[in-house]
Amino acid sequence: MASSESPAGLPPKPARQRGVAFDAQSAEDLGFDEIRERLSDLCKTESAQRRARDLAPSTHRPTVTEALDSTDELRRIRVEGHSFPALVFEEIKGEIKLLEVSGSALTESGFMRVLQCTRLVNDIIGALNGRERAFPRLCGMLGTVQENTEIVKEIEAVFDPKGGVRNNASAELGRIRIDMQTARRQVNRLFDKAMRSCAKQGWLADTEEGYLNGRRVLAIASTHKRKVRGTALGTSKTGSVTFIEPSECQQVNHELEMLRDDERKEIVRILRALTQRIRKHTPLIKAQQRLLVKLDFLQAKVKLALDMDGVRPHIVKELRIELLKAHHPLLLLAHRSKGLPTQSQNLTLHPARRMLVISGPNAGGKSIALKMVGLIQAMVQSGLLVPVHPNSAMGLFKQILTDIGDNQSIENQLSTYSYRLKRMKGFLDGAGRNTLLLLDEFGTGSDPELGGALAEVFFEELYAKGVYGVITTHYANIKTRATDMPEAVNGSMLFDGETLSPTYQLDLGQPGSSFTFEVAELNGIDPGLIRRAKSKLDPRKVKLDGLIAGLQKEKSRHARMVDRQLKAEHDAEEARREYERKASRLDERQDAVQQVGQEQNAALLRGRKLLQFIDRFKPGQANKGLLEDIRKYLSVEATKKAEKAEAAARKKAAKDSRRKSARTKQNLDRIRVGSTVRLKEGRQRGEVLELKGKRATVAFGEFRTRVELADLVWVR
Repeated sequence: MASSESPAGLPPKPARQRGVAFDAQSAEDLGFDEIRERLSDLCKTESAQRRARDLAPSTHRPTVTEALDSTDELRRIRVEGHSFPALVFEEIKGEIKLLEVSGSALTESGFMRVLQCTRLVNDIIGALNGRERAFPRLCGMLGTVQENTEIVKEIEAVFDPKGGVRNNASAELGRIRIDMQTARRQVNRLFDKAMRSCAKQGWLADTEEGYLNGRRVLAIASTHKRKVRGTALGTSKTGSVTFIEPSECQQVNHELEMLRDDERKEIVRILRALTQRIRKHTPLIKAQQRLLVKLDFLQAKVKLALDMDGVRPHIVKELRIELLKAHHPLLLLAHRSKGLPTQSQNLTLHPARRMLVISGPNAGGKSIALKMVGLIQAMVQSGLLVPVHPNSAMGLFKQILTDIGDNQSIENQLSTYSYRLKRMKGFLDGAGRNTLLLLDEFGTGSDPELGGALAEVFFEELYAKGVYGVITTHYANIKTRATDMPEAVNGSMLFDGETLSPTYQLDLGQPGSSFTFEVAELNGIDPGLIRRAKSKLDPRKVKLDGLIAGLQKEKSRHARMVDRQLKAEHDAEEARREYERKASRLDERQDAVQQVGQEQNAALLRGRKLLQFIDRFKPGQANKGLLEDIRKYLSVEATKKAEKAEAAARKKAAKDSRRKSARTKQNLDRIRVGSTVRLKEGRQRGEVLELKGKRATVAFGEFRTRVELADLVWVR
């Protein structure tokens, strides 16, 4: 992307890419250039590669949503294993140009590329046929492109599967090739006769024969070359062997050469005629080429998304950034290549909290968090899937601008601070409510007190303009000022207060300590020197930093305690469930034992009754009354058995229902607005913000979601 920067490195009016102010410096600062290069490397065609290198954010909502939806649809096809052809093809830009020139002829390889593209497009159309509801964007990409068998039939009628022109492509070509075959047989017969004669005379070299200029030649020992009738066509490197074409073969070889020339001319005529026949399909072939390049670019976006577990976030109308379980895309890729884990972040910017000031120790991840926000925003507005939770939501900004890193302008003899002042002037002149600003190490590069004061004024001006922003700083006055602004919020990168090592976890709500003196002491600096350094500072500043550090240590300790408590609660819950499972199995066994006892008693009674019937039976006499009593008894027993089974089923259902109802009622009765709850399948606690019917709005940290009450467990 061309830069429109001024000599100082600042674009007073940043170059607009489809309505988005996203200058070259911002693309470089955020790593968007590297994303474009990675995307380009994943493309197969030159046209798609060029499109990847020119990729830029857009504020046109339909364009962004269509790009995200189509990419997500192809991602689903690949991940879910739906039938879809592999996008293997070559571009046919040269063939299209020839088709537009009257009287021109495509080459054999050119026809093969056209055939390959047409077959592939036909397969794509077949794969998407009837799937408009499942993949509407991909089906919409087809546009007016329809399946075409005429091009395939025309080319296959001329070419065999290996790409050669068929013998029956024309009657003349068939005749020529028959004559060529006859001539070759004749040449071989005459040559073999001459070789046998030379072999008999002992004139042949060890290799006996060879090929020169497409002709069979005798390998004659140079000492005998004048004894052989024919034309010498060359010698070996040492000169010990002379290659001779026998005289009896020369006339037939000449005729064969004439036939080859006839064959070439006939093939050219056939290709020209075939080109003329498919020329009428040029508009369709152009459309096929455009479709395949789009799909090549789309496939590259999908491959990039799969590499980083990219998904489609929600695109909302209001200006908002709600990142859930977000990862820095490039850091994630780098860590995965080394088998390292990457810390996810939750971060929210919205109209009521649009400026985030991140502080904390060096190497704690402040810059990574800042760049993550800008890079993900730029990628989403460019139609790329990003490594976030699918419930993440993002609005569209008209400006994405950065001031990150050490950018000196040697040509104009500008220091880092001067450069940053020039760039800040551009921000103050052009930034507004649709601007996302990402300022790293805000205000540094000059005298700490003077630079801090100027940075505070800049901060106030940017705030007044309504910009959205993420700012990293060590300046206490910026942190303090953020607490006074209703639409700004402090955040800090958490630091383990005991090991003094970063956790790379962003925490919103309070500023962070630099842990300057603590880290110095950990690295062996003399405590006396540290005390002298503290004595040179305003005691209030030392006390404030100490308080913040203490809060962070306490927060780290509390977090570990909460983790242990949650684990204990989880283990206790598992133990309770295991107890309930064992108690239930014991109840079932007791019921089974009781059931067996009842059945045995019933069997005993039935046996006694049967003995009574046996005693009443009189052999050789009429037993009509006995048989009638037996029938009545059997009918009553069958009715009792059916009623007993039905009663047992009702009893079991009622028992299960009472258990479930008791657990659910206890759960529902306890949950109120303000209750602390957790998901049945999770550990993280959340606060109930709203109750509506059988659903609750719960805040899990920065993440808010609607949950069925039945899926929640009351904690307190």
